Amino acid sequence: MRPAVLPDFAGPVYLDFNATTPVDPDVLAAMLPWFADQYGNAASQHLLGRAADDAVEEARRSVAELIGCSPGEIIFTSGATESNNQALKGVLDTAAKDERSLVTSEIEHKAVLDVCDWLTGRRVNVRRVNVARNGVVEVADLARSLTPRTTLVSVMAANNETGVVQPLDVISRMARDVGALVHTDATQAVGKIPFDVNDVDVDLASFSSHKMYGPKGVGALYVRRRTPLAALLHGGGHERGLRSGTLNVPGIVGFGEAARLALQRQAGDAAHCRRLVAVLRGRLEDLVPGAQATITCRREPSKDLKMLPNTLNMRFPGADAEAVLANAPLIAASSGSACTARVPEPSHVLVAMLQDESQARECIRFSVGRTTTEADVLAAAEQVAVAVERVRELTR
Repeated sequence: MRPAVLPDFAGPVYLDFNATTPVDPDVLAAMLPWFADQYGNAASQHLLGRAADDAVEEARRSVAELIGCSPGEIIFTSGATESNNQALKGVLDTAAKDERSLVTSEIEHKAVLDVCDWLTGRRVNVRRVNVARNGVVEVADLARSLTPRTTLVSVMAANNETGVVQPLDVISRMARDVGALVHTDATQAVGKIPFDVNDVDVDLASFSSHKMYGPKGVGALYVRRRTPLAALLHGGGHERGLRSGTLNVPGIVGFGEAARLALQRQAGDAAHCRRLVAVLRGRLEDLVPGAQATITCRREPSKDLKMLPNTLNMRFPGADAEAVLANAPLIAASSGSACTARVPEPSHVLVAMLQDESQARECIRFSVGRTTTEADVLAAAEQVAVAVERVRELTR
């Protein structure tokens, strides 16, 4: 079917919820008093300080409930990047200098891979495990990479570009067999799908508020009790001495409210997003010759391959993704991670999966959210189809 240009299309259509989400109105309302009326430092002992501390602890309880841990195991940070740095550097710093070894995967976010590069320069043995064509970590390669000297295994819970959910429970069992600790970058999973740190048996988990309709600039690191961890920031002993610095009370309050709402709305949000992803995928496949989902599976996740309900990565053969997006300026989508989108390299995630840079350059990630409508995805499909056709004509 030939796509039609929509002359009354106003846009923009935001389909980049894996990059960030709008702050939920209820979250904003919860935050506002803590900017001006309740402005105390949570570390102060006077009335305003105690009120701020109480609000922080209430938020800590909400965040802990979302991932199934105790409040005392939550450390507030500035976001998942800091949490990842704290987890990896903090664990490796406690290991004997001649026994520091880290196993991770090829498809981790740069907030993990760049830390791994930094650790390599400090004589930490880092092994990156391969992934299969469907984006799942190759368990056989993981088994070959693990030794009794492995200090830490770090594998993301769900990939930000493809939506593939990793078998963390299996990975954790394998790590336990060699006595290694387990960390997961759970930034894309927490709030979107059920995620319980005890079910997946991890020692540390990183995640961010702004991926679940909370504010930017605040995140958390789950640290299981008795996990050896060195501090990354020093200066006051805040957050159990692991993360010094004046607490961002408005942000933390917003994070807590976002976590509470995520737990309450998770099932409904997932059903809503799954339906819209199916509509978007079906419409793109109808409108664009050769269009195909990067992850080849049924539109409903199977037992063998679990996916985030809101994420669709599509390949448009013969059309460079950046060129397509440039020709559809009112569609907010991505050709890779938001944190590396300005780098003119193909997605390292897709290259690792597809083993083909040219194919990786033809892929676009669409991620829908709580506020996305069916009209949004249908309009986006039309505009993307027009853009793909234009790019193909220009490159013939």
